[in-house]
Amino acid sequence: MNASSPVDYLPIFIMFTIAVGFAAVSLIATHKLGPKRKTKVKLESFECGIETQGNARVPFSIKYFLVAILFVLFDVEVIFMYPWAANYKELGLLGVIEVFSFIALLLIGFYYMISKKALKWED
Repeated sequence: MNASSPVDYLPIFIMFTIAVGFAAVSLIATHKLGPKRKTKVKLESFECGIETQGNARVPFSIKYFLVAILFVLFDVEVIFMYPWAANYKELGLLGVIEVFSFIALLLIGFYYMISKKALKWED
């Protein structure tokens, strides 16, 4: 077995130095060489050619965020079932028991969410 020496890592260090140097030079050069005239029209927010209307800080209902978070939560948990589906023959009875206990925990969480009326939009 060969022991690696610090010289073996020299190409990686050179590549890292060039990458960081390029990023730093690009940022500094665009800042120094770029146009500096700031007008009211240039500083105005622009989105797809549509004129801005009102304040962008309009509060959203917490229900919107709650539904989004619950969707992500249950969506990610369902992804964990894929490896079981791909290997269910090799896992045997223990794998089946583990997946059913996982599904039971998901259902407990889902029923808790329904009991707290997390998906009810009316206040």
